[in-house]
This record gives sequence, C-alpha cells and structure tokens, in this order.
Amino acid sequence: MGIEIERKFLVKKIPRDILRTKAICQGYITGRADRVVRVRMIEEARGNDQGFLTIKGKTKGSVRSEYEYGIPPGDAREMLDLLCERPLIEKERLWTRFKGFEWVIDQFFGENQGLVVAEIELESPDQAFSLPPWAGPEVTQDPRYFNSNLIRHPFSKWNKED
Repeated sequence: MGIEIERKFLVKKIPRDILRTKAICQGYITGRADRVVRVRMIEEARGNDQGFLTIKGKTKGSVRSEYEYGIPPGDAREMLDLLCERPLIEKERLWTRFKGFEWVIDQFFGENQGLVVAEIELESPDQAFSLPPWAGPEVTQDPRYFNSNLIRHPFSKWNKED
C-alpha cells in the first residue's frame, strides 16, 4: 500500500534558494472527506509535460494512503477539461532543501491567489525535522488547506476570520 506522511505549513516568505520550479494544474474527479481522485498535469519548460492520476484515502493526522500513476498528458488534459470539478487548482511548485530535508512550496494562482504553503514528506509521523525560518504556522490538520477543499471554498473567498 502506498502511504503519504506529510506535514503542511504556511509560508511567511519564499526562500531564495529554490532548486527548481514546475507549473501544476490539477482537478478533482471526486473530493470526499474519505477519498479523493485527482488528475494532475505538470507542465515542463522543455515540453516534457506529465500527467498523473492519484487516489488518496482519508487523512489520519499526517498520514493517508496514496496511489499515483503516470498517464498520457493528452488524457490528463482531457480529464481536467471534461471530468474535474471547478475551479481547477493552479499553482507553481518550488523545491528547496533545509537541514537535510526536501521541502516543496506551492504558490497558488487563480481562485486561490495569495495562498502559499510548504510541505515536507516524512518517513514516519514522529520523525524529527527542523522548521525553516520562512515557515509559518502548521496547517496539516486544517481541512481548509486541503487542495480538494480549495475547489469548494477557494482562498480568495475566505473572510478575514478564516
């Protein structure tokens, strides 16, 4: 079984030492609390676009089941156009490292413009790591920050109390 162990944090400031970036468009065929089916298109600068179909189970703390499969880019584009709920999630993913760990930072656009979150994948839920100075509050267990929920309640529509 595929398992994802991930912690998520708001970002106070994007770090300067970005290793690489990719544009991502993703949509959800289904986004229920106990399971999601996601289609993702990763656009490469050199035209080597990649498509993925991902199935994720219910999140328990920072752990959930995850199955991801490469699919032809044309199929991914067609599924995004015809099968996925709106709005689609548009973001730029940036990679950096801090104290031996790879971090990914997602800078959102479109309906979620202004939202910036960082994620770290771990080998176990209790694995120790150092928080980078650019990382803000943890939002791992806050369902508002789940990408699958950002299609139903985009960041641009949150009020000041959110």
